[in-house]
Amino acid sequence: MSGSSPAARLQELFEGRRLTPTQRRIAHSMVRRAGDAPFLSSVELAELAGVSQPSVTRFAVALGFDGYPALRKHLREVAPAGSEAGEGGETYNEYQQAVLGEIENLRHLAELLADPGPVERAGRLLAASRPLPVLGLRAASSQARGFGYFAAKVHPDVRVLDEGGSMLHDRIDAARRAGATALICFALPRHPREVVDALAYARGQGLTVVSVADSAFAPVARHSDLLIPAAVGTGLAFDTACAPMLLGRVLLEAMCDALPDAQARLEEFDAGAAARGLFVE
Repeated sequence: MSGSSPAARLQELFEGRRLTPTQRRIAHSMVRRAGDAPFLSSVELAELAGVSQPSVTRFAVALGFDGYPALRKHLREVAPAGSEAGEGGETYNEYQQAVLGEIENLRHLAELLADPGPVERAGRLLAASRPLPVLGLRAASSQARGFGYFAAKVHPDVRVLDEGGSMLHDRIDAARRAGATALICFALPRHPREVVDALAYARGQGLTVVSVADSAFAPVARHSDLLIPAAVGTGLAFDTACAPMLLGRVLLEAMCDALPDAQARLEEFDAGAAARGLFVE
């Protein structure tokens, strides 16, 4: 456990716990601020999560600790020393630290993918859904568009839902009536309430929801049938999402494996692109 990233260690601590919605919110806040978590007071954590201070105490007890001080002590003991310095003792500036933080996120994703089962299951679900709705709003809209762009090369009917508003539920309804059985959602902080509502609605309409989120404790978790986490980097003014993007490509690969005509579709596209002179060689 000590060799993994701060976010990974917290995920491991929370995994398998039966947490209330309030406790999941606290857990999600800690994962989002994994580097600071060992040094936050209970009051600071309560303010960060938007809960009461007693809720933080009950959260620590639910994890098996005598109270929040014991939880914080545990986190400090497992936190690596000198996290901002290299093996040779060199220090890194804030830009380098942001890159190194993303490398840790990718390492944790690689560890997660040691069990390919969830990704393979997701690939089968997405391949079988005709059409395939791809949801992502605000910060996650680029992830949804990128996934949708490549998915459309191998899947016969991909519908990207990257705009909110009153028509979002209408577009989910239209996909369901057309035969959709699953929906993939990219959910990144800050999490729009509209995404949570849309997933609740989609499941109510019978769709199986596959989510890529920054944490297993993200707000979309309770409305997802299958959630695969990929942490975002928080070292810069705006979050970085290398791991969620790579996970999206991994899911595309799994979907291609589940589509028997995927290779033929790719070859057809390449032939058409060459005939049109679409790309500069």
